[in-house]
Amino acid sequence: MSTNETVNTGTRVFDVVVVGNGALGSSVALTLARRGQKVALLGQPHRPYAASTAAGAMLGCFGEVTTTLVASDEGRSKLELDIAATALWPEWSAELAAETDGVDVRTANGTVVMLNTIGVPGIDDANFEAIRAEMRRYDAPFEDVDPADVDWLDPHPSSRPLRAFYIPGEHAVDSHALLLQLQNAFLKAGGTVIPEFASRVEYASGKVEGVVLESGTRLSAPDVVLAAGAKSQDLLDTVPDVASRVPRLVSGYGVSVLVKTEDGTSPDSVIRTPNRAFACGLHVVPRSQGKVYVGATNIISPDPVDTPVMRDVLFLLDCVNKQVRRNLWDSGIDKIQVGNRPVALDGFPLLGEAELDGLWMMTGTYRDGLHLSPLLAGEMTARILGEKPAHDLDVFQPVRSPIQTATRQETVETAVTHMLATGYEYNWQVPVDWPVIIEKNLTASYQRWADELDPQFTPPPELLASSRIHPSLVKALRDYYAASRTASGS
Repeated sequence: MSTNETVNTGTRVFDVVVVGNGALGSSVALTLARRGQKVALLGQPHRPYAASTAAGAMLGCFGEVTTTLVASDEGRSKLELDIAATALWPEWSAELAAETDGVDVRTANGTVVMLNTIGVPGIDDANFEAIRAEMRRYDAPFEDVDPADVDWLDPHPSSRPLRAFYIPGEHAVDSHALLLQLQNAFLKAGGTVIPEFASRVEYASGKVEGVVLESGTRLSAPDVVLAAGAKSQDLLDTVPDVASRVPRLVSGYGVSVLVKTEDGTSPDSVIRTPNRAFACGLHVVPRSQGKVYVGATNIISPDPVDTPVMRDVLFLLDCVNKQVRRNLWDSGIDKIQVGNRPVALDGFPLLGEAELDGLWMMTGTYRDGLHLSPLLAGEMTARILGEKPAHDLDVFQPVRSPIQTATRQETVETAVTHMLATGYEYNWQVPVDWPVIIEKNLTASYQRWADELDPQFTPPPELLASSRIHPSLVKALRDYYAASRTASGS
């Protein structure tokens, strides 16, 4: 057994090498080690580019529902994976606690979803109703509540909530405590933690042979799992024939803040809005008495980000003070966190073997990787060990043509609506007729840009918007679309 500081210097031969020590990588490494596999888990201890360390870790699937998610078969498949993952968390958490420190890492009891006066009807109202509709569809319990009766909620009158409902089955955990439990359970199961990243994948004759670490050390293994979030792309690029046909990973960079409340209180449940403005909705998550997690922003970046941007921090703090609790303005900032959600160019996960025998991908999960971690750990373990999996993940196989879930016009309209919603959330001050003018001009501009970008494929709305200002993202999209056409012979 090794620790973060001590690396097993034996034969350097493993059954599986897992690259990435966030929630997904740590979970699959643990599941494999429990099955008797000799597993190396790679990653720097402070996880500089991970999503998990900056996550609110809400164990919810319905709270993340949007109209666009459930409008396609692929989106509904993803939702059903999230629903299945929810059912696994009680046993998963109890087992982790029993194997390690005995601590229950859950910090929130249920989730309150509120619809307030910020935003636009086409997103906020529509997503609020979409959540409720899907909960009815799947017989998931929820109850309407009067926003005035929601404990701890005290927004500015201009941001007051109009409606709210409570989801008793969607909780939250402390992501830092969870990651520590995962690592300790992995070590207890005989796993090897290597506090380093890999520089390249080694392969020959269509099969993986292992990885080479940044230090130059070689690890031999017939199976390698890329579960390093957005940073998985660096390693995938060392297998160029495969990489060109996999939707490239970019970062959904975001900031979150841990706040020590001025009055020493914290809510019992998560308090959040529906997803909006290209992001995952404003949310406050209790972490401990007198401390709350505030999140989060979401900005598409071609490369992972490790430093918070002042603009985003100020925006987030202003939003939570106005929309959730006014006296947070006098509270203390305990910590500012940066996370990088792994976003594939078509917006869907990359799950399974990547057309190189033994090269597995477990990333691209965007906003719900931590929530999906117990389910995907079991699914990937079954596949690596040659067993029958419980769920069909074929739609999310890494080597694929772009998943297109909407027409070009629908994508453009969605992008424009989210851009306008961002303005309202920033509390922009414009003449009353300007939003209509801006919408008309943005629609024409985005339509021209989409036509110029590619004659056939259209990226998801947030990537369409971001590609206008990131030339490297434009190149990535065009290269992937060209490779997909070549592979399909079209």
